[in-house]
Amino acid sequence: MMFEKLQETYKGKKVFLTGHTGFKGAWMLKTFSLLGAEVKGYALPPQTKDDLFHLIKGDTICLSIIADLRDKKRLEDEILHFQPDFIFHLAAQPLVRLSYEIPAETFEVNVIGTAHVLDAVRLLEKKCSLVLITTDKVYQNNEWIYPYREDDRLGGYDPYSASKACAELLIDSYRNSFFNLKTYNTHQKAVAVARAGNVIGGGDWSKDRLIPDIVRSLIVNETISIRNPNAVRPWQHVLEPVVGYLILGMHVANEPIKYGQAYNFGPQSGDALSVKEMLSLAIQSWGSGAYRIEKELDQPHEAGLLKLDISKVASDLKWFPRMNAHKTVDFTLDWYKEFISNFKNIDSYTENQIKFFLDE
Repeated sequence: MMFEKLQETYKGKKVFLTGHTGFKGAWMLKTFSLLGAEVKGYALPPQTKDDLFHLIKGDTICLSIIADLRDKKRLEDEILHFQPDFIFHLAAQPLVRLSYEIPAETFEVNVIGTAHVLDAVRLLEKKCSLVLITTDKVYQNNEWIYPYREDDRLGGYDPYSASKACAELLIDSYRNSFFNLKTYNTHQKAVAVARAGNVIGGGDWSKDRLIPDIVRSLIVNETISIRNPNAVRPWQHVLEPVVGYLILGMHVANEPIKYGQAYNFGPQSGDALSVKEMLSLAIQSWGSGAYRIEKELDQPHEAGLLKLDISKVASDLKWFPRMNAHKTVDFTLDWYKEFISNFKNIDSYTENQIKFFLDE
């Protein structure tokens, strides 16, 4: 069983998790808690009282540090004081449309913030395995039908995508300059990079994301408004990459020289669906709903087509998506239905979804 294998790696180990108050970070935090890891989180405060971090009582299952990645001294002090066995770096400014409004801040957080993490690790005098999370949008997107492989050219049109591509170049520089695998026995730091596609799942209330926008409309029985009905993305449930990151961390810890590299995490090729197709699945799963297409004349550029090649992660890590698109949407909307009908039970429900996913 996957749960037992991961528990062997993480139980009793110290994990420094940036972005633990975010959507994906909270799912990872809850998973680490179930595995028995000792977690110190570092992130900005959650945005609302309904954030998943609050719903899972996140401040009771980790040492939660509310601070900014751009505060180099604070971040360095927290990492060095904790002496982690693992670092999972998820903290970021993650929204494409927001990056047009705050481009400089997006680069500061996503690039300089990552440099601050790696700078602190340079001072860490013990073995440490790192998994740094970027995005599928790091690739120079030609919007062709071919899925991108890990050795394809990096790039980025919008500030968010460009900032993540810059972060990858920075990571590669630190890996070569300070954590070179040829001298691993000297520094004992291995750095892996994970690139994931669009994730959905319960507890996401972010602005300008498809499923949260859909759910907010469905809850109050309003017509759903969508911008880019034909845009194709590699959709997956948030637990797919979260568990993938944990598997990657496990392999990096066991065989650092072999696995200290970049990996794509995405759905099977047939589950890279358009926004309109995902919307239809959501309405079908919810049992009601209607939508309209909004024409925004000054809408910022967003990629129309993006697919990932996951053959490398399947071959190297034996990681495969566990749910198709239909099941992913059902699994996600079941969480929101539980949230509406039985709010007080949502922590247990989240825990049960994780256990079900790991033991399926």
